[in-house]
Amino acid sequence: MDHNRRTFLQAAAAALAAGQLRAQSTATPTQTVQTRDLDIAYEESGDRQGFPIVLLHGFPDDVRAFDGVVPPLAKAGHRVLVPYLRGYGPTRFRNASVPRMAEQAAIGQDVLDFANALALPRFAVGGFDWGGRAASIAAALHPERVRAAVICGGYLIQNTVFQKGAAPQPAPPAVERELWYQWYFNLERGRAGLAKNRRPLCRLLWETWSPDWHFTDETYNRTAPSFDNPDFVEVVIHSYRHRLGNAPGDPRFATMEQQLAKRPKISVPSIVLHGADDPLARPPADSPAERAMFPALTARRVFAGVGHFLPREKPDAVASAMLELLAATK
Repeated sequence: MDHNRRTFLQAAAAALAAGQLRAQSTATPTQTVQTRDLDIAYEESGDRQGFPIVLLHGFPDDVRAFDGVVPPLAKAGHRVLVPYLRGYGPTRFRNASVPRMAEQAAIGQDVLDFANALALPRFAVGGFDWGGRAASIAAALHPERVRAAVICGGYLIQNTVFQKGAAPQPAPPAVERELWYQWYFNLERGRAGLAKNRRPLCRLLWETWSPDWHFTDETYNRTAPSFDNPDFVEVVIHSYRHRLGNAPGDPRFATMEQQLAKRPKISVPSIVLHGADDPLARPPADSPAERAMFPALTARRVFAGVGHFLPREKPDAVASAMLELLAATK
């Protein structure tokens, strides 16, 4: 083969590969909307006139968690919005004097504020970990706004309202062992440890929470910069201290926390997904108690060999569940 022909073929192959990469990456560059307290950064994919879907990541993660979930939803004609939660990535607090709080009511309200800022009258939600809790709160308290919900990890709304002198009830010892990071973050040593070792510590959590997910350095390094957010440490520490009664909440959310303490049911059409090997919440084959919290439950699915980071480990299951719900609802 002569030099010119070989050069032409190499250039053509490179152009084709570049075109394929562009086709796979449908998200627009990071955009920002302003709410009362935050400049929320987000990525958007799909048809802007399509029905909106808001996907919410957990701790410790970011919008890259949904890279495998977004394309099928966008291809089906939906508008897919993936925000960075408070304390992550380019999302920023607008006022330096605002306390860096991340109680469940705050992140739940962030979902509604985000939707309001984008003028979304109705939308679907999906999420895991912190994002699953935020999605659950939006769906439970605002069913008139949320058309459908895909929740990874089951019913995640917490009771953070403790009677004076009372403390949260302990879990079985095997569960308490898996929650070591929460006890760590309730100590000043944990705050200092997270500040000093945020990237290796978060990587350790990825490895232990999804033991059968063999991610690459490249995969982790695409998300790790989100943990460099200047508010990340304070947001994480507040979240884990508040839920145990060791940090005050924002007075503006006191009424909402009272509502959430009553464990409101999620009445919108829902699908619940579980990783069978999630050490933080190993699900039983069936859970009547969990089903009772989802009166309009369409399906409850448990995936063998899958851990905590279900959207990363089983993105097709998350996308399929959302498309199933939206096809069945209006």
